[in-house]
Amino acid sequence: MKRLFVAIKIIPDEQFLSVYHALKKEMVLDTLKWVEPHNFHLTLKFIGNTSSERIPVLVKALKEVSKRYEPFTFSLEKTGLFGSSYRPRILWFGSENPSETLISLGEDVLETLDKAGFLRDRQNFVPHLTVARIKQIVRKEAFQETIQKHQNGFIQKVEVNQIYLYESILRPEGPLYKVVETFSLTSKS
Repeated sequence: MKRLFVAIKIIPDEQFLSVYHALKKEMVLDTLKWVEPHNFHLTLKFIGNTSSERIPVLVKALKEVSKRYEPFTFSLEKTGLFGSSYRPRILWFGSENPSETLISLGEDVLETLDKAGFLRDRQNFVPHLTVARIKQIVRKEAFQETIQKHQNGFIQKVEVNQIYLYESILRPEGPLYKVVETFSLTSKS
């Protein structure tokens, strides 16, 4: 069994890392599990434990999806939280107005994989990049001020030429993401 997910790889540039490190510095008293920069990605679909026999079906479906899209770009320009305001769980970067192509690609991946037997969950596709998992906030007011300070502002333009099928290997020192297959966006329409 392999623990799989489909994603867009994000290679952080200087601006991205500047915002990331500023957040880390300002939240030093809080307990957060920060995503390592080499692991940044925007998840299109978390699949979970998958037997080796089902991977060819998954690959075939993702090849179909990738042929329907040309390379495109979108911007990360927002910092936000998932979870309640009393107990936020995830710190993320995302888009104020995600590109139609990004939304379409995300929905297409979910629908195509659902038809291939990899069931879609009830949630709509919300494009975001997890920056940290929040364990404990020591000073809620200071934490909220930091989020508001970084809430809006350009973080990075992302060029999307490929989508990836990753295996996630959980380890005590942090997850290892191995590329299982790469799918180039190739549509000529």
